[in-house]
Amino acid sequence: MGRDERGVTPQSEDFSAWYNELVAKAQLVDRGPAKGTMVIRPYGYRLWELIQGELDQRIKDTGHENAYFPLLIPESYLQREAQHVEGFSPELAVVTHAGGKELEEPLVVRPTSETIIGEMMAKWVSSHRDLPLLLNQWANVVRWELRPRMFLRTTEFLWQEGHTAHADQADAMRETMLALDLYTEVARDLAAIPVVPGEKTAGERFAGAARTFTIEGMMRDGKALQAGTSHYMGTNFAKAFEIQYTSEAGRLELCHTTSWGMSTRMIGGVIMTHGDDKGLVLPPRVAPHQVVIVPIGRGDQALDAARDLAGRLKAAGVRVHVDDRAHLSPGYRFNDWELRGVPVRLELGPRDLESGTVVMAKRLGDEGKQSIPLDSVAEIMPGVLEDFQAFLLRRATDFRDAHTHTADTWESFADAVTQGWALALHCGTAACEDEIKAETAATPRCVPLDGASETGVCVRCGQPATYGKRVIFGRSY
Repeated sequence: MGRDERGVTPQSEDFSAWYNELVAKAQLVDRGPAKGTMVIRPYGYRLWELIQGELDQRIKDTGHENAYFPLLIPESYLQREAQHVEGFSPELAVVTHAGGKELEEPLVVRPTSETIIGEMMAKWVSSHRDLPLLLNQWANVVRWELRPRMFLRTTEFLWQEGHTAHADQADAMRETMLALDLYTEVARDLAAIPVVPGEKTAGERFAGAARTFTIEGMMRDGKALQAGTSHYMGTNFAKAFEIQYTSEAGRLELCHTTSWGMSTRMIGGVIMTHGDDKGLVLPPRVAPHQVVIVPIGRGDQALDAARDLAGRLKAAGVRVHVDDRAHLSPGYRFNDWELRGVPVRLELGPRDLESGTVVMAKRLGDEGKQSIPLDSVAEIMPGVLEDFQAFLLRRATDFRDAHTHTADTWESFADAVTQGWALALHCGTAACEDEIKAETAATPRCVPLDGASETGVCVRCGQPATYGKRVIFGRSY
């Protein structure tokens, strides 16, 4: 089938090639000069800003405050929490020389900030009156990826990381679940990704965490994407960094801490949940341009009318762009905006102006092109965009459900994970998880929070199942 000069490899032919070509051709990202790094171009960064802005407001609305912590962390800080340093060691970038000489202690370029923030928390918390301490940071982090892929796994990426300290387990667990709920809402309400919230198995936990929770989305190739995580750390980091407080009873107690993060990986999730062989398909709530107007014909009449319409759409709260590239044919511009995923395209030419109409084309749907009264465009467009947002969420949900299968035998399990997700009972042992991964490339994505209670035996080894409900298994990014 192949591709033309502006097109991309069809998903069915090579999903990975489709993705790699699309992120570049849609002008979201370019490769940086250092291995595994990315340059986020303005169109891609605007997409991130829209996600970031909404999440930032939700974080602030729940009582958290933004702060900033250093990029360089003394190596000894990571070594204080044994599981943490063991989990991150293969991915660390370490600075050994600076200022023209060798450093007395190497500095780690932050892979995450539990250690440096733990050191500060120990200084800032002394009494129960100082709790809870609710912090959030927007930052870049560095993890040395062996097989980088733009947005999904890059050496450097952008994220937010929440870090909080609490008096007891109950309060820390409420915080952990609050963060998970925020991520679920942002993924579903903004990105139109029908994620499944759940808990990671012991073998899939964050390094140093007591419990890890996740939201998992299904991409259009059936693979899972971990789109956000929230961790209850117990007192592991409090012990390592002496984060403690004097209780009302006058006793010295260890804090219970949490950490949680969502990153630019969400952009990859949007691309792979909604995109098709024509290019990106962007949910209106995160689209840099919700509507693009393409004036057609020579002279200024159509262009002036397009600019006037754009002004009315902006006043109605719509992010709109006028494509005034008169040196390019209308067909080229139509295809370009389809490639870049704009939800709604409006075509405005001399005949449309004569009839007082404009031609509307949605990025997806069965309606085809529609002529609508020019005077009513600004009034109806917010509703059109909301309908399109809801359509994308339904479409993605239907796709996920159609590619999720209950598996009671090893044969049905192995077949299910080639198509999407398998819902299966599991014994919970790391050795059994490793066997499953070795034979099928599938891993336990999560134990769904809303999964129905069920008992039985492990789909792989036949030992009693552990979790009291089915586990989602799937291949993943």
